[in-house]
Amino acid sequence: MKNNYHMNQTLTIEKPTVADGALMWQLVKQSTLDLNSPYKYIMMCEYFRETCVVVKENDELHGFITAFIPPDRQDVIFVWQVGVDPSQQGKGIASKMLQELLSRPACKNVRYLEATVTPSNIASQSLFRGYARKNQTNCVVKECFSADLFPGKGHEEELTFRVGPLS
Repeated sequence: MKNNYHMNQTLTIEKPTVADGALMWQLVKQSTLDLNSPYKYIMMCEYFRETCVVVKENDELHGFITAFIPPDRQDVIFVWQVGVDPSQQGKGIASKMLQELLSRPACKNVRYLEATVTPSNIASQSLFRGYARKNQTNCVVKECFSADLFPGKGHEEELTFRVGPLS
């Protein structure tokens, strides 16, 4: 499914292909997001393409979401990562990607959106709280992974943001 949104240009929101995995990795590499292996992005595009989203103009990647439905919780979509090119931030692209994701047939039984977010990631906190407000539902935040679970030093705790119930 392709949707066109006009935000100073024509952007296409669609399911990723395996070729998009490397583009996702490049976008993350140039950002402050946690960089996963290139394989993770390619694998998500291959095996979870129904629950992942890319935003492009022609062949240039402007944003993406990697997400999946946990096997033991079919009413949840877990958003692993949201990335938007810095030149495109502040244009509502992340919200439009969430809207596209949740409108797909793969998400027909989804009633909750979940993501883990660090305390310093204000952009993601705003995205999920704003999505809840826009959809007139709750956004509950609770502890998830404490900082001491992560190897090495410097990784903040991860908080679970749970948005829903969604209609």
